[in-house]
Amino acid sequence: MSQDTFKKALAVGRPPNVVQNFPNSQALIVSGKVIDRAMLEKGQAMTIAANGRNMFIIEGALKAAQRANAAIIIEIARSESTYCPTTLWNIARRVDYACNKLGITIPVAVHADHYFMKKWEDVPVAKAEIPSLFDTGVTSIAIDASHMTDDLNLLANIEVSSAIPGWAGYETEIGEIKGEFGLSTPVEAKFLCQGLNAHGLCPDWIALNNGTTHGIEASGEGIQVDITADIHKALEPYGTSGAQHGTSGNDSSRLREIAAKTRTTKANVATALQMIGWGVKVNDFGNAIMTEDGRFDKVTGEGLEDALWNEMVEYADANGISGGNYKKLNLPFERRWQGQSEAVRERMVDAVDGFVHHLLVDVFNAKDTADIACDLILKAGSYDLGAKVEQFEDPNEWTEEKIKSLAAEIDTDKGPEGDFDD
Repeated sequence: MSQDTFKKALAVGRPPNVVQNFPNSQALIVSGKVIDRAMLEKGQAMTIAANGRNMFIIEGALKAAQRANAAIIIEIARSESTYCPTTLWNIARRVDYACNKLGITIPVAVHADHYFMKKWEDVPVAKAEIPSLFDTGVTSIAIDASHMTDDLNLLANIEVSSAIPGWAGYETEIGEIKGEFGLSTPVEAKFLCQGLNAHGLCPDWIALNNGTTHGIEASGEGIQVDITADIHKALEPYGTSGAQHGTSGNDSSRLREIAAKTRTTKANVATALQMIGWGVKVNDFGNAIMTEDGRFDKVTGEGLEDALWNEMVEYADANGISGGNYKKLNLPFERRWQGQSEAVRERMVDAVDGFVHHLLVDVFNAKDTADIACDLILKAGSYDLGAKVEQFEDPNEWTEEKIKSLAAEIDTDKGPEGDFDD
């Protein structure tokens, strides 16, 4: 990207909350809408939404995107904010700092992922709290009311919509990510997007349960491409793209299929980046390789200092932490990781950089989407690209009473209960 293009995009592309929080910044933090449109403009492309559980992941993902000249998303889930040093309220500041430190010039969206509401009583709390996220510089949000019934999911999205700036990226969700259980259907996806359109809302993304899992994908099933494509085809009139959750551990060929055969533009990757930064042995698509006794296999001389890794393992054992719950080591140990030598810190960042760059260029087809994103900003002359589709559904057919009646006709399998937040 030319410096002239970057400077022009920087002048008009940063939303007002970003300008207010970081008035002298040279970081091109943009709305999530910009990232989605850039992928659609290129075609058969999606970018990484890297869960920035710690600073090493954030810096590594940004460096990779800069090398690939790719627009990117850095995100954190609401639940991750409870066990990571990165939270919904400091992620924008962390991203801005890293962009300025590293001289990043590609467009970056800052996404609040899985802002969940598990029961109707959570809705007024969400409506009051969501503005505080945008006050800190967040530029995109995922409203996740998928734990509730289809009617309450739709009504919750409508109720909190006034708390989300119109220029911001907006993701909605119809199914928790539960692997083979509770697979999403075109009927429930269309119900949600149709009802949102009737109320003047156009989500940029929709997240499904399309067969994958959160954490490392070990089921052998993974993303169901045909299910995803069918749902996206049903949503074409509503302009909503796909957000692929649970990307970690799915093999590259399946991810290429998702990019090529569906309308997915956003792929969340969390666990794989964490493991790679630590120096845990993984296969070629980020799946942790366990030892015979069921432990993570740390590669000597890669990622963290070996002695510090051993401390983490001892801490985990003492606190009953194992498997996927190693994610809970981010909060107590990030300050220790920062205290390592510069060479060790850099190799942690570089490990993430290498893995993300491979995804962006060789798997996701996101190379050079930074230029496209900047062109979209300059063409609009604004940080606000507007909705992809205008309202065309009749709001009189989508009153609360009619929403409940229509939802009662949908045969929905939500799958088993459990902890499927991130």
